[in-house]
Amino acid sequence: MDMRTRLPLPASAPHFEPASADDFESLLQIRLAAMRSSLEQIGRFDPLRVRRRLADSWIPAMTQHIVCEGARVGFYMLRRTDHALVLQHLYLMPAAQGRGLGSAVMRMLIMESARTGLPLRVTALRDSPANDFYLKHDFVRCSSDEFDLHYVRAPERPAATHPFAG
Repeated sequence: MDMRTRLPLPASAPHFEPASADDFESLLQIRLAAMRSSLEQIGRFDPLRVRRRLADSWIPAMTQHIVCEGARVGFYMLRRTDHALVLQHLYLMPAAQGRGLGSAVMRMLIMESARTGLPLRVTALRDSPANDFYLKHDFVRCSSDEFDLHYVRAPERPAATHPFAG
């Protein structure tokens, strides 16, 4: 599929399929396509670096394909630590972006954060559109470094345990 072609709006919510070690190359292609524009804007697009960074951090057992209308359009990797849920990767093919799929994934991850009582953490490349996406989902910037911004989102309390719940 041509990555610049816009897919029609989904008729149904995405579903998820577990990734396996055999999926590395296809996930790498999704990551390259999703990050290329942002990395080119800051003069840091290097396919070998993108490959190495994914290989160094990717854990197949913690990774899910994002599937919409029978097509794998992205993936995410959620790592659980003792103190947080860490969204290591969330990438959508450019043609699948802007259709609400990322927000559907984020709603599910926010529910998991509430269920576990753990904050949700994520890192985004400076000047990437992903920063606006995370801010829209109530993440708060907690630190930064030369190339990345680091965010955290406190877990929501279930309505039944909220002190003002009626």
